[in-house]
Amino acid sequence: MENSGKLNGKVALITGASKGIGAGIAKAYANQGATVIVNYASSKNDADKVVQEITANGGKAIVIQGNVEKSADVKRIFEEIVKSFGKLDILVNNAGVYSFAGIDDITEESFHNMFNINVLGSIFTIQQAVKLFGDKGGVVINTGSIVSTLDMPTALVYTQTKYAIDAMTRILAKELGPKKIRINSINPGLIETEGSHSSGVMNGDAEKWHVSETPLGRVGKPEDIAKVAVFLASDDSYWITGETIAVAGGQR
Repeated sequence: MENSGKLNGKVALITGASKGIGAGIAKAYANQGATVIVNYASSKNDADKVVQEITANGGKAIVIQGNVEKSADVKRIFEEIVKSFGKLDILVNNAGVYSFAGIDDITEESFHNMFNINVLGSIFTIQQAVKLFGDKGGVVINTGSIVSTLDMPTALVYTQTKYAIDAMTRILAKELGPKKIRINSINPGLIETEGSHSSGVMNGDAEKWHVSETPLGRVGKPEDIAKVAVFLASDDSYWITGETIAVAGGQR
């Protein structure tokens, strides 16, 4: 693993990595030789399990708690990264929340909750990552969503947050390119995770609809996203920045 990994010697922070897509990316990065910081907001046991699985397989990982919507938490996360490793090479903005509501049921609380975590949280982490990347540059991978092209009823606010991520990716690619920082977004379709099961999306009409709209004919899995995340973090994608890459089996 040490000799062949595409991310050997790299330090990577994955936010919201206690389960689902984030956990999948953390494990894939560790398998490719990266030292991984598994960030979580509240699911400590799940985050610990991800780290235990990585270290049991010979990888390197630590857990750092922090809620990305709080700037003080984000600063503390990065202070701990500096103390532990002295550098950062890769940031994956995976932390996010979603809920669905018709126009009459959107509340001030639901709006701000999604924007604060999905959008403002990504801004906070990128601000700190840019400082820590320094002159050597680095890689940022945002997590968008295929919803930004689906225009799904009842997904208004969630979709707005993912439009914002698309815009952030394109604009910051231009703004941060001179600093040798590449930034791209992975836009997944429906992925089978603990979250998609607990929210009731899986095993119902919603899953059937997504599969029917997906040319490759199935729901995605975390490893489908993780493989692309490895590519975007590695030197294989050195000439790619500002792109939003749908990883959704052709759903659009």
